[in-house]
Amino acid sequence: MNNDSKYLKKLGISSFAELALLIPKSYEDNFISKTPNINQKNCIEVEVLSTHRSAKALSIKFFCKTWDEKIDAVVFRPSPYHSKIFKVGESLHVKGKVIWSAGRIQLQQPQILKEINTINVKYKATVPNAMMKNLAKKYLNEKNLLDEGIRKQDIQNLLLLHFPTHKFLIDFIQNGYNKEILKSLKFVEIYTYLKTLSKKNIKYKTKNRLLSSNIEFIKSLPFVLTNDQKKCIKEIEDDFKSNNAAKRLIMGDVGSGKTIVILASVVMCYPKRAILMVPTTVLANQIYVEAKKFLPSHVRVGLVTQKSKKVDDLLDFDFIIGTHALLFRELPEIDLVMVDEQHRFGTNQRAKISNLAKEGDKRAHFLQFSATPIPRTLSMMHSSLIDFFYIKELPFEKNIDTKIIRKSGFSNLLEHIERQIKEGHQTIIVYPLVQESESIDYQSIEEGRGFWEKKFEKVYVTFGKDKDKEEVLKEFSKKGNILVSTTVIEVGISLPKLTTIVLVAPERLGLASLHQLRGRVSRNGLKGYCFLYTNLLKSTRLEEFTKSVSGFDIAELDLKYREGGDMLKGIFQSGKSFVWFDISEDEETLKKVKELLG
Repeated sequence: MNNDSKYLKKLGISSFAELALLIPKSYEDNFISKTPNINQKNCIEVEVLSTHRSAKALSIKFFCKTWDEKIDAVVFRPSPYHSKIFKVGESLHVKGKVIWSAGRIQLQQPQILKEINTINVKYKATVPNAMMKNLAKKYLNEKNLLDEGIRKQDIQNLLLLHFPTHKFLIDFIQNGYNKEILKSLKFVEIYTYLKTLSKKNIKYKTKNRLLSSNIEFIKSLPFVLTNDQKKCIKEIEDDFKSNNAAKRLIMGDVGSGKTIVILASVVMCYPKRAILMVPTTVLANQIYVEAKKFLPSHVRVGLVTQKSKKVDDLLDFDFIIGTHALLFRELPEIDLVMVDEQHRFGTNQRAKISNLAKEGDKRAHFLQFSATPIPRTLSMMHSSLIDFFYIKELPFEKNIDTKIIRKSGFSNLLEHIERQIKEGHQTIIVYPLVQESESIDYQSIEEGRGFWEKKFEKVYVTFGKDKDKEEVLKEFSKKGNILVSTTVIEVGISLPKLTTIVLVAPERLGLASLHQLRGRVSRNGLKGYCFLYTNLLKSTRLEEFTKSVSGFDIAELDLKYREGGDMLKGIFQSGKSFVWFDISEDEETLKKVKELLG
């Protein structure tokens, strides 16, 4: 393939299977039409009987040898070239659209054919069509594709797309791709993707095996762990004892107890050092408080945020908790790197996080935690790259009613909030914007806050760029009735008295984000309420959302309603858009591919 390497590079492919998936965009049928096909293009053999040129058209009379009759033809806006090629007495093969005009067959815009009874394949690619045809002819054959592990039936279907028969073409023109060809395209596309992905699955030796016991720590806790928490900790323990560095993603719904899994990992890491990076200062402070509360007293815990004093010597700590501010500090040697909600960090920050785990050819153990479950299909796809664990059990059953409301239901909402305040409970109102916007038909915080402040007591307001948001959230947690906010409260706030959340303009958010916001309520088993305030008269997506409080069900729904690649970003570093394979529909195809790849 050396001579063609520049073209293959331009196409962005590195295998015969990837070349086979660059299928033609269209086909040109140059087979002789034995009978006239009205309102379609026909290929026929003709003799030129006469021509007549006017200002706007070239009229031609043909004797059609194929149909054994005289026919009319017309070329609109002819050039001098047309008068030269259609010479009286010439026998030609021509192609043009056949119509019925004034009781006679007329051929419109006839083109001379150099070849007949062939199919001209047309590609949409970054190299010329002739080169694509040449590459296909050179490299696409049964042997090459068998060598890449493609199944024989799929090879036959793919080759038929590049080297079509007349029978295939007639069926394609009438019906498009048949089911078997679509199955092959899906299968080969995901097969090729996973095969490429598997090459990236490099096992690294660990810097140190981590062998400390967690038994006494778990016994010391004032509550009993769920079965899922116990299983997750056991799998991490097995990871730590291995000679290979752990590479695991732990997913747990909002309130499933991931923090205790983090702390158990720290205990198993001790006396080696562990680090945890989280996306917000509020969350860092919250986990710091829990670490000080639950970890054994000999485990020294440090906190690094933008507000931290840089005089702290990080060598003094066994467990360092921080925000992205950690990336700007000189860190001591670390054997366990943990990251919460990694997809919330930018690309450069994620690269720096990954570098924390590197030391030459060896790696620190690496654990990611996320409250946004990855749909089953995505985790199946990427299981060769990373180990997964799902914490599905919750310490408290989520008892949340989710309801769509509109303007007509606003007075009932106010009565509900008043009742909750009387019971000592709290409410959050989440607006889509801080300031007024002409492009959005909803109030902003600035427009709406006055109503809530006038109507209720102890109303607090904050948003993403509010410098005092951490203090506002702390004070609201202790004293407030209502918090008016943006999605800044999506992650990492412990509000045990919160029972109600009102999400304004929910159609502007993904279902995973809606679920994260809803997860702020009912954290301690209280009855919870989530109101979706929308101007939409109907939304199937929102209606389906109201029927489940399971993050795993919501993840599947979210995948159904938006591009799957979005969900890969941050966790697998890049998104992937498929042409044929549908992440939300083709799980059975994926299973078969995984079986084939072993």
